[in-house]
Amino acid sequence: MEQYIKISGIQKLTLLDYPEHTACTLFVPFCNFRCPFCHNSELLSASTEFYDEAEIFAFLKKRAGVLEGVCVTGGEPTLYTDLNRFLGKIKDLGYAVKLDTNGFLPDRLQALLDDGLVDYVAMDIKNSPERYSETVGLPPERFDISPIERSIDIIMKSAPDYEFRTTVVTELFDEKSIEGAARMIIGAKKYFLQKFVMRDTVPSKTLTPPQSIVLSRYLDIVRKIIPTAQIRGE
Repeated sequence: MEQYIKISGIQKLTLLDYPEHTACTLFVPFCNFRCPFCHNSELLSASTEFYDEAEIFAFLKKRAGVLEGVCVTGGEPTLYTDLNRFLGKIKDLGYAVKLDTNGFLPDRLQALLDDGLVDYVAMDIKNSPERYSETVGLPPERFDISPIERSIDIIMKSAPDYEFRTTVVTELFDEKSIEGAARMIIGAKKYFLQKFVMRDTVPSKTLTPPQSIVLSRYLDIVRKIIPTAQIRGE
């Protein structure tokens, strides 16, 4: 079934979301995961409002030559079957495109890369395989890790540039699971650990950020596997 892209939010300027680019960020609604630590859970609501696509492209045309890139995030952008059309229109305006994805639809990700529509992919590595379903809020019987593994392989082989990142939540990680997450992406050139931050939009109010000393210990573990790993924001 066709799923036509919708945009529910726009950040008109970001210096952080797209490395080494001045960019804007477009937020698509809806997701196939239900991560309890999600910062954008308001995008999952059936009452989410949408921008008119013509309004989005009027803004992008006006800012062409000022902004360098467009980040498309969510929600989960690859849910939309016409994402290739949408990104093609962005590329036609001369923008570089960064795509944020959870990696659960590898065939669509591969098609976007094959068509040259994405310049930078940022994929979340939610946890070790053993704790992935728990971390994405899905029952184990409904979760299959193989699409995640395929997307990792696709990105490392086909993406012009990329990063992997893990949001570290106290209740969802220990030394074993952070090591397991890193082992999923052996050979990756960029891997970031991000400290969970509580916001009003986070679904589970019982979660807490790790202490800095714990995050540093996790980084030491990860760097034995991916020497270039960093803590983002510190």
